[in-house]
Amino acid sequence: MAGFITMTSWRGEFSDEYFAEPAPDSVQFGMSAEDDGVRDDPLLSYRSSAVVGYQPDFRALAAAPTRIVIAVGEESAGTFTGRTSLATAELLGQPATEFPSHHGGFVGGESGYAGQPEAFARKLREVLGP
Repeated sequence: MAGFITMTSWRGEFSDEYFAEPAPDSVQFGMSAEDDGVRDDPLLSYRSSAVVGYQPDFRALAAAPTRIVIAVGEESAGTFTGRTSLATAELLGQPATEFPSHHGGFVGGESGYAGQPEAFARKLREVLGP
């Protein structure tokens, strides 16, 4: 999981610099220092192949009567998840909507990776409101 977090947090293209980095320490992400070897987390196992291989029909989505909002956290600029959000919005012919904070910007300090829940809520009301 520490490797997954490191990969999705990397800013920019995956370069030689990225691949030269030492393996991440799970403790820096609030996880146990002991790796139990389990690799059955849905994000890290074969079960995610359906998600990874999925190809949305962007024309159908763009033509749908339902409003689609692609959001990206301001702290995600340049990361893998930020870049994919921007690319998805572009394929839908719309700008991405930037939200305060990061991927979990709606959570408070209880999570260990506090976002900006009040600012996030204001932005959400602005985007989804009348």
